[in-house]
Amino acid sequence: MIKMKPNKVISSKDEKKDIPTTQLIFLGQWVFVLLFLPCCTSAACDQVDRNALLSLAFKVSLPLNWSAASDCCYWEGIVCGLDDRVVHLWLPGRGLRGSISPAITNLTFLTHLNLSNNRLLGLLPDRLFSSLFRLQVLDLSFNRLNGHLPISSNEASKLQIVDLSSNYFNGTIPSSILIPSVAAGSLATFNVSNNSFAGSIPISVFCKNGSNHSNLTILDFSFNKFSEPIFTGLGTCSKLQVFRAGFNNLSGPLPDDIFDLADLQQLSLPVNRLSGHIGDGIVRLTNLKLLELYSNQLAGPIPSQIGNLCRLEELALHINILTGALPESLNNCTNLSTLNLRVNYMDGELSAFNFSTLQRLTTLDLGNNNFAGELPQSLYSCKSLTAVRFANNRLIGQISPEIGGLESLAFLSISNNFLSNAAGAFKNLRSCKNLTTLVLSKSFMNEPLPDDESLVDSGGFQNIQVFALGGCNFTGQVPPWFGKLKKLGVLDLSVNLLTGPIPSWFATLPSLFYMDLSNNNLTGGFPKELCGMPGLTSKEAIDLADRSYIELPVFVNTQAATNQQYNQLSSLPPAIYLGNNCLGGNIPTEIGQLQFILVLDLSRNSFSGSIPDQIRFLTNLEKLDLSYNHLSGEIPASIKSLHFLSSFSVAYNDLQGLVPSGGQFNTFTNSSFEGNPGLCGPPMLSRSCLEMPRSPGAVFRTTNTHTYETKKILIALVFGIFFGIGFGIGFTIDDAKIPFHGWCMNKLI
Repeated sequence: MIKMKPNKVISSKDEKKDIPTTQLIFLGQWVFVLLFLPCCTSAACDQVDRNALLSLAFKVSLPLNWSAASDCCYWEGIVCGLDDRVVHLWLPGRGLRGSISPAITNLTFLTHLNLSNNRLLGLLPDRLFSSLFRLQVLDLSFNRLNGHLPISSNEASKLQIVDLSSNYFNGTIPSSILIPSVAAGSLATFNVSNNSFAGSIPISVFCKNGSNHSNLTILDFSFNKFSEPIFTGLGTCSKLQVFRAGFNNLSGPLPDDIFDLADLQQLSLPVNRLSGHIGDGIVRLTNLKLLELYSNQLAGPIPSQIGNLCRLEELALHINILTGALPESLNNCTNLSTLNLRVNYMDGELSAFNFSTLQRLTTLDLGNNNFAGELPQSLYSCKSLTAVRFANNRLIGQISPEIGGLESLAFLSISNNFLSNAAGAFKNLRSCKNLTTLVLSKSFMNEPLPDDESLVDSGGFQNIQVFALGGCNFTGQVPPWFGKLKKLGVLDLSVNLLTGPIPSWFATLPSLFYMDLSNNNLTGGFPKELCGMPGLTSKEAIDLADRSYIELPVFVNTQAATNQQYNQLSSLPPAIYLGNNCLGGNIPTEIGQLQFILVLDLSRNSFSGSIPDQIRFLTNLEKLDLSYNHLSGEIPASIKSLHFLSSFSVAYNDLQGLVPSGGQFNTFTNSSFEGNPGLCGPPMLSRSCLEMPRSPGAVFRTTNTHTYETKKILIALVFGIFFGIGFGIGFTIDDAKIPFHGWCMNKLI
């Protein structure tokens, strides 16, 4: 409570007689001022406190109204107590810069100190805790403070709230700053998340045996470097409501005494090395609203009586080693809004589970498991659903027309299953008017790609931003109705059997910035219209496009066989993938207009002519792959000016002359240039240009062409074998539990 200076109001019992109403109102206003504002005639704030505040000398963009000529009790962020001593220093989000001066320790009457959300840096003063022994609230969160926490010898501390989160503190947490407050039963909140603290979490300090008088309700140690086996003794903090220690390196099983915390509402321990089973005792935490244990090594089934947690709103157990079917009791968790069990080894008939009781469910992620059967009909009664992922399971059947009743559905991924009837699926899905992300990759195998114009004539798919249909072996041509998807930003048609030319109308899609048509049978050339795609050429178009939030993450599988997670479209690299088709002709000189592109892959085609010098204008380019074509002439020396280029290949072409040196070219290996006997010189090729034949041209063409054609045949054979034995390869926007195989690399999965 903020204490104000005392004020005296002189009045008489007879003053109310015969006073007009307007005067009463005026008098009432002055009484309010006198009662609730410090008296301007009272003594100025303490000289020691004023000098201490002036010594802080914070740097700010807009000056504080701190002046030695005025009473410091009236300064911004300052509140004084009854004895004119400063009790509150409260300047959150004020743009403060610099370090915290040791002079702050002279403010010995401080009870509330809040300098959060500023740009303060450096160490904390050594005597901060011992000198400010009256502190009840300390909030220094979201700054750039670093170093160890100072050790305190004070025995009278009565801290209630300590928030040091989101800084750069390291070392261990000294018990000396905690024991007095814990012993006094005053400490209620302790948050040191998002720092670099190490060692063990000092649970024994917070939760001593027999300390049931403790008022601790919130403990947050997440995002640090704690690495000891997981703590015990937490059960004696009987009033604890929130416990977070995720994103550390904690190991071992969940301690049983956690299950004694009857008031616990949030238990968050993700991204550690926890092992063993989730004990049945967890069902005793009947007040639990959030349970986060994802990205650990927990095994065994989900406790069968998990439905006892009827207040549960979020259950996140993904990326573990869990087995078994969905517990039947889970449908008793009627408050559940998020259920994420992705990347486990769970199984059973999914259609046997009754989802209809989960009316508040908004997010359901069961991807990368071994669930079988058909898509559950009961799910269509969950009208609040906004995101559903069933990718990488063993589901069969068709998508029901009832899915159109999920009016809020924005994200749907059913890739890598055994679904059929693509035409019916598209017809039913067009009724989901709010769909923004649709991932159907590696399903509907060997069916025609639906080309029904009515799919969009009725307003279907008009909010689609991500459309992934890779690895389905779809036949036919790129359907013209795709050209009416004006919000489309990411399109995947890779690893199919599509024929015909690349449609020039792709350039009319104002938001398209990621297009993968690789691994098809497309013919013709590189349409120069593509060089005018607004999403790759216009800053204005990019700013207008919605590339922000995705309800569930999508993943990119890289050449290193690792999955890069993306939670928003703006993080995806603007790209054109046309590799492994039957495209030919020259690369258009207009390609230099794609100034915002990061990845350009034209490999394994039949492009001829020279490499356009205009590529030098692609100043954001990070990957350029022109390998396995029939390109001739020299490598333009101007390409070395592309300072962000980290991956480059012109292997197996008919290029000749000196390899450019300097810049990024000094980082590329011989594999970037092999298969071009006409190339010579440093930095990578050992052939000296003086040793090369004097007659330029196609002297090595027969050998190179033979090598190229041989490799194309081998590619085709391998490609056919992979599909013949049932392995889905290629671009799929989803999670991949099995290592990626095939030619299609750097793709969304």
